[in-house]
Amino acid sequence: MKVTDSNVIRFHLQVLHEITVKSLVKKKERLSVSGAKIFGVPLENLPRQYIPEFGLVPCFLVNACSFLLERAGTVGLFRKPGSLPRIKTLRAKLNRGEGCLITSFPNDISTLIKQFCRELPEPLFPPELHAALLQAQALSSLQDRTSALQLLSCLLPARNASCLNYLFDFLSKVSQRCTENLMTSLNIATVFAPCLLTPPNKAEMSERRLELRVLVLRTFIENPHLFGVIPKAVMDSMDFLINFHPLKDAKRGCRKGHSFKGMWSVKTVPWIHGRSKGRPPIPERSPESTPGDKVPLRRSLGLETFPNVLLFRTCMPFAEQGFSPVGKEACKTPQERPARALRLGHFQTFPRGRDADGSPVHTGVGKVQFTPWKRRISL
Repeated sequence: MKVTDSNVIRFHLQVLHEITVKSLVKKKERLSVSGAKIFGVPLENLPRQYIPEFGLVPCFLVNACSFLLERAGTVGLFRKPGSLPRIKTLRAKLNRGEGCLITSFPNDISTLIKQFCRELPEPLFPPELHAALLQAQALSSLQDRTSALQLLSCLLPARNASCLNYLFDFLSKVSQRCTENLMTSLNIATVFAPCLLTPPNKAEMSERRLELRVLVLRTFIENPHLFGVIPKAVMDSMDFLINFHPLKDAKRGCRKGHSFKGMWSVKTVPWIHGRSKGRPPIPERSPESTPGDKVPLRRSLGLETFPNVLLFRTCMPFAEQGFSPVGKEACKTPQERPARALRLGHFQTFPRGRDADGSPVHTGVGKVQFTPWKRRISL
């Protein structure tokens, strides 16, 4: 994604769903250390495999999921724990780089996958997104819930998003064989909630909050194809906002850095205006307007700040502009205005001399006559 996309996604979440997302804390870059250890190691230090549909995914996760996919009909998969002694032995072999998955039991491998997700130094779902995910799941409309969760999944770091997308796609295939393994999407989400969305404190362990965490994972398991995908309607308005540069158009010579924080009141995006939660704005009317006048369009480029607009309107013929003049001229009748224009158009005032105090004295009217080689004024 582009750098500005995260700001635009936050903008849409705030305007459409009233969800405020905290900025993700920038982690200190770690040096990539090659090694065979798997559990408790950051994603960037794990050996990863590129999968065209998902991106870079840890090799352990790819091998373990591929192994379990052939045995997805196992009853109680991910629900029934494996043997602790066997799991301990498998962990030691995997941390030494030994391949031992082929000869293992399905329940042991499923337990290792849960431990792998739970023991990551940085959770796959950053803690900054937990509150926003629960708020999105609590929305009343199904369409709003899905759209908000899609947008939130687009805020994940690339390595987290690739890993989660691959995992949800695999869990979706496992849930499709629920008639054999008795593990529906809800059951799988319940099992993985402590691993992917761990409550940070006791206040978050209420029954309602835990239920929302399960439902978030259930949505992603049932719709893995929507994970990390921006809705089309939001994408259209995002293109508009990214290409919207009113300051650059108004001031060519001065490029000021402006963010989307100052654009919360933008009403020019049709889809956003139709879905806004607040009351529609009352159009502003001038004191001279009447109820029968047409409501003027809202101007978002600041045309009212140009000082010569009123001067231009007074100089232009009123019939061409389509509105009546303002001020004293509006009080005159149509018969008086042409007569006044006629009187002032054919006669001019000229200085006759100077007063006692030195100020020029003007005549009331004066006709101008032209003769060859000189101009004569007749009073």
